Amino acid sequence: MSEGDTRRAILTQILRNGPVCASDISDTLGLSAAGVRRHLDNIVAEGLAEAVEAPRTSASGQRGRGRPARLFRLTDAGRGQFGHDYDSLALLALRALRESGGDAAVERFADQRMEELFSGVDAADGIPVDEQARNIAGALTARGYAATVDHAGGGVQICRHHCPVQDVAHEFPELCAAEHRVVAELLGRHTQPLATIADGNGICTTHIPLTTIHPANRKES
Repeated sequence: MSEGDTRRAILTQILRNGPVCASDISDTLGLSAAGVRRHLDNIVAEGLAEAVEAPRTSASGQRGRGRPARLFRLTDAGRGQFGHDYDSLALLALRALRESGGDAAVERFADQRMEELFSGVDAADGIPVDEQARNIAGALTARGYAATVDHAGGGVQICRHHCPVQDVAHEFPELCAAEHRVVAELLGRHTQPLATIADGNGICTTHIPLTTIHPANRKES
């Protein structure tokens, strides 16, 4: 068994049986106690599991002598290693919503979600565009979008380097449309969606022009 396979097997034992002690994991997997403890130390250090003391008790219910045994249980981060099926659940829910309420119902849901996502961002009202863009990027980053703000093409660009609802947004573009609409409202100005991860691009980009381009004056002959 490779190091990666051993680590995964230990995590699985904690998931299924936790809180569980190192010796029980060792016996179940047929591994040395020292090897299991080494993996457990690393797993705890990475925040994937936590150790709790299990007081030893005698038949009379009295605590026994010696150091209490340590039991291990997964943290939320550790359980996250086994994945979630949130995308499938969200797709099923939105399909049912569309079937019962039509496109308008999906659009209302998308609007409500975006209003909640940006609830901590106030309308621009005199705030410089680049500062407001950073406020918006901060709200996006807090929800897993890994957003940054850059200056490019005569304006400001808000870039999302990750989309936590990529698969859902691919089938329901109303989510992206609602996001762009709310971002434009918060900025108080026109924005240009340039690319989305949901459409297969590597990044989602919204461009906010800072200058107005006027056509050049023609010289009359």
